[in-house]
Amino acid sequence: MQIKDDALQQAILLRKSGMSNRKIAEYTGIPYEKVRYQCKKQDCDSVLVDEELPAKIKSREACAYCGKPVTQNEHSAGRKKRFCCDECRRKYWKIHRPDQKRNPKAIYTKVCAYCGKTFEVYGNKNRKYCCHEHYVADYFGDGKYSRVS
Repeated sequence: MQIKDDALQQAILLRKSGMSNRKIAEYTGIPYEKVRYQCKKQDCDSVLVDEELPAKIKSREACAYCGKPVTQNEHSAGRKKRFCCDECRRKYWKIHRPDQKRNPKAIYTKVCAYCGKTFEVYGNKNRKYCCHEHYVADYFGDGKYSRVS
């Protein structure tokens, strides 16, 4: 199992915020021994464990990425903030991309205009190519079609 550096960074931040190694392993999906080793390597074991941190994250009182307190705007309607800042939000969703809710109606099956390979695309029904390289090769005449001037 390949673990990304961003996921390990999240584990270290959560440990520094007070979450236990076992809870971090459950929360992030990283094996317990890997979490324990990384936190020991970063000298995070001296931080006192806050047993309520997972509940605070679930109730959106703490950031889902780093575990820092989240300040909620009292006057805004709608759902509570889940992250303390945009940087944490971007890093969290970079790691947890499969957890994002996707509308099955927005997944389109297409055939690449350059190589003929079938590919799936999310949210763009007008896409013609499976990758950027095939678009460039086809558009600039390096492919099987030439551009008419």
